[in-house]
Amino acid sequence: MAIVLMIIHILISIGLITVVLMQQSKSEGGLSGAISGWSQHAKARYGIEEKLDKFTMGLAVAFFVSSLVMYLIYPMFS
Repeated sequence: MAIVLMIIHILISIGLITVVLMQQSKSEGGLSGAISGWSQHAKARYGIEEKLDKFTMGLAVAFFVSSLVMYLIYPMFS
């Protein structure tokens, strides 16, 4: 049971890291915006960004819950 919880927690962690890295920066300044004009492209993808934000929030909640569950259940397995 503990191993299953650890595997689920690791998968949630990897998913959370991946989704956070997929998101665009909220700032429109900087070198990337100046060179490629990324702000117009980011505005066109707002629907995808909104979904990524919601998915990130869901994974963050799942990470918190899995951490709490592992904290509460782990003493039983040691």
